Amino acid sequence: MAGAKNHQYHILPPSVWPFIGSMAALALTGGGVMWMHGHEFGPYVAGAGLIAVLFVMFSWWADVIREANSGDHTPIVQLHLRYGMILFIASEVMFFVAWFWAYFNAALFPSPVDTIGGVWPPKGMKVLDPFGFPLLNTLILLCSGTTVTWAHHALINGDRDGLKKGLWATIGLGLLFSGIQAYEYANAPFGFADNIYTSAFFMATGFHGFHVIVGTIFLTVNLVRAYGGAFTPRQHFGFEAAAWYWHFVDVVWLFLFIAIYVWGGWGAEVH
Repeated sequence: MAGAKNHQYHILPPSVWPFIGSMAALALTGGGVMWMHGHEFGPYVAGAGLIAVLFVMFSWWADVIREANSGDHTPIVQLHLRYGMILFIASEVMFFVAWFWAYFNAALFPSPVDTIGGVWPPKGMKVLDPFGFPLLNTLILLCSGTTVTWAHHALINGDRDGLKKGLWATIGLGLLFSGIQAYEYANAPFGFADNIYTSAFFMATGFHGFHVIVGTIFLTVNLVRAYGGAFTPRQHFGFEAAAWYWHFVDVVWLFLFIAIYVWGGWGAEVH
């Protein structure tokens, strides 16, 4: 029969979300630039852009969920969704490569100027004790990796109660991590703009903290969907993507803890 579907791919109908999303991103970026340059309308443009971006995210992903529930996500479509998530995580890895590159470049070749003193960490600096809150946060994230894996295995085995409990535990640990890091920042013995050490420290750890917040929201959405009856042992890409993202966040933190907190502050006075 002419026009009959004879493949397992899902051909998407025309969608307005890519165009609206690009315009929203333009408004968010342009408004941010205006705001940073002191333009009176900058905060309003950036705020409108942020609201529009969030609206597009919600609406577009709602469409994807409807496609999954209607049977459009065949095995080959699910496979390609996984490829997409892997590529997304790979792009996020490159962000952290940039922060690590900046940190190691400054640490291995410290500037001889007076503000740095030719040593790393810069002369006279107090650093955070790596075996205080940073170690506690490391243990918290490792535990959260265990609980999200528990939730995943519970889902695969049809245990919806275990899925919900594992998600609740992971979200709680994520919130605890963010709270401890916020307290650590508030009581840090240095500021963002003090020198290259402090700038690199806050950029690397802060960017990771942002990913923890995003991952916590990701898991919270999955928890709401789980209570709504979503996910089956055979079809649960939304949860799987969140679990992969959370494990990525865990692994990055291990590198941050070892490279920045332990190695990067070695020999300096501890706060």
